[in-house]
Amino acid sequence: MNLQTPIQQVPGIGPVYQKKLKKLGIKTVSDLLFHFPHRYEDFSNIVPIAKIKAGENCSVQGKVLKIQGSRTWKKRVSLTQAVIEDESGAVKAVWFNQPYLATTLKEGENIVLSGKADWDKNGFYLSNPAYEKISNEESFSPTHTGRIIPIYPETEGISSRWLRYILKPPLTELASRIQEPLPFEVIKENNLMPIKEAIWQIHFPSSLENAGKARERFSFQDLFYIELWALRERMRLAREKASAFPMNLDLIKRMVDSLPFKLTDSQRKAAWQILKDLEKPRPMNRLLEGDVGSGKTVVAAMAIINVIKAGHQAVLMAPTEILAKQHFKTVWDLINKFRIDVGLLTGKSDKFYSRKLKNQEIEISRRKLLEKTKNGDISLIIGTHALIQDKVKFGKLALVVLDEQHRFGVEQRAKLLHNSRTIPHLLSMTATPIPRTLALTIYGDLDLSLIEELPSGRKKIITKIVPPEERNSAYELIRKEVKKGRQAFVICPRIEEEGKLEVKSVKREYEKLSKEIFPELRLAMLHGKMPGPEKEKTMRDFKNKKSDILVSTSVVEVGVDVPNATCMVIEGADRFGLAQLHQFRGRVGRSKYQSHCLLFTDSAADKTGRRLKALTEAENGFDLAEKDLEIRGPGDFKGKRQWGMPDLAMESLKNIPLVEKTRQTAKEILEKDPALRNYPGLREKLDEFGERIHWE
Repeated sequence: MNLQTPIQQVPGIGPVYQKKLKKLGIKTVSDLLFHFPHRYEDFSNIVPIAKIKAGENCSVQGKVLKIQGSRTWKKRVSLTQAVIEDESGAVKAVWFNQPYLATTLKEGENIVLSGKADWDKNGFYLSNPAYEKISNEESFSPTHTGRIIPIYPETEGISSRWLRYILKPPLTELASRIQEPLPFEVIKENNLMPIKEAIWQIHFPSSLENAGKARERFSFQDLFYIELWALRERMRLAREKASAFPMNLDLIKRMVDSLPFKLTDSQRKAAWQILKDLEKPRPMNRLLEGDVGSGKTVVAAMAIINVIKAGHQAVLMAPTEILAKQHFKTVWDLINKFRIDVGLLTGKSDKFYSRKLKNQEIEISRRKLLEKTKNGDISLIIGTHALIQDKVKFGKLALVVLDEQHRFGVEQRAKLLHNSRTIPHLLSMTATPIPRTLALTIYGDLDLSLIEELPSGRKKIITKIVPPEERNSAYELIRKEVKKGRQAFVICPRIEEEGKLEVKSVKREYEKLSKEIFPELRLAMLHGKMPGPEKEKTMRDFKNKKSDILVSTSVVEVGVDVPNATCMVIEGADRFGLAQLHQFRGRVGRSKYQSHCLLFTDSAADKTGRRLKALTEAENGFDLAEKDLEIRGPGDFKGKRQWGMPDLAMESLKNIPLVEKTRQTAKEILEKDPALRNYPGLREKLDEFGERIHWE
């Protein structure tokens, strides 16, 4: 057995468990050993039965005197009761809904029990304790009792007890053979626990202090890999060649003068940084971060037009078809005066469109569009990931703009270009407010431009938490806004694991609002299960004021622009992260009218109150992101799957000194040895780790 051994070859893991482990991302022995506990139970206090104290965690060792199973009379819950005896006395143990224990544990067997001691009129008892049989006292090494017990992230059918049982044999066999990936000087300078000790101590620690040291070691290691990877990517990119585009000031001035609004100072600064990057003969790698509605697309359009008018092509890639089509219209409205053809390419449609000189959409076949793209006849192509399929070839591609999908490296850029000698410039855009440590860590290979102000004339959105008893007054506010000619969104929670229920909840809310609350108004419904054309028609009708209230799931989170909407109602606001709530709120407040965001919640939890209060007080998304990090922790920030980061690294993002220390350490290593020739193990681990955060 080795770290690469497939999980199905581990004794005790059959096909059923393989599927369950896959949900936890465990496919190899390495994945199993690096599936770390998220907390510990301290049952190391082994005491004589006579010294048990109520309310304390403890472990006792003794002989089973009696054990039997029964059912409670009222609730018909299975009940297993045992009496355990040692030299000092006896104690009762009680288990609920574990009837198999009546046959698993036998009278006369020696066992260890660990749990919380309680007291009732009959004396002390242990409630639902963990148990472990002692077959040989001399060689007995506890796994589930009598020590500090690891508690793991679990899934249905996979318990921490089972994980401890299945993990201990390969850990025992392989711990001493795991190679140290970190350089000796890094371990010494940062006082880190060596990996052979740390991998054992994080799973079966001899003390809580050692568990902490093991977690510190792996936190440092994961952050160090990320920082090293990001800095190496930056160095690699600096060696690549790109076409240089001098800033065409006359062109940019004409475009800015043609806009129906005035650019903010933040937009001007961001545009200047991007246009200066385009002047360099190496690829730009920049992240444009701005609040919802701050005008990032206009800034991107300035870069696009500068490249196109120099005789090259640009691509704008969006994560969804809805957003791609939104960009198709928005960008065209910004640049149509400059005689530029714009193509739309997505994966779901059979037909595509090319914008022609006379401001009209012309439908052409995919074959014709691909041909025009390859020949360089279409200057700007907007679409989804369909743009990086092998069939799509570009004649003179020089700029790639990504919206809300930032991890796009040299390999993916090269894929767009095929046989070209140069790499395109890259501009990533996001409206997701990112905390400083997260940006520094995950996007350390990108330069950062911030748009920190909203366009002039926009009013601050009034955000209010609405408890159940105040709903009627909230509904009255919506009614008044609609009577003024305005519109409203109502968002229902979207729960990933319960997709079918999500649609039902929207239908239920739509029925309630249209029949009981607003029978006199025009309501429409939108959710992810609707066919594409139906979704588009619903959104188009809402934008054209054919409906007053749109009841929707989170599909309206991004890419929806309805300036006439002034009310955003979020049902079950406690079920969403702050970043997502902020995105929803950004669907209103996009005009001169005063807008409102109403947070409906039934939760009285203190943490919920703190989170929602932060939303009502935050001036912008950047402040809110830091607050989200502080209240909920990075593991919940927009979902760790989006970043592809290990749990310990996500948790460590709160620790700014640690982030900065790992970054400095990575910088020193690369300055001495840019190719990591003296660190082959580290280089191999880094490539594997980089691929993980690159695409997950």
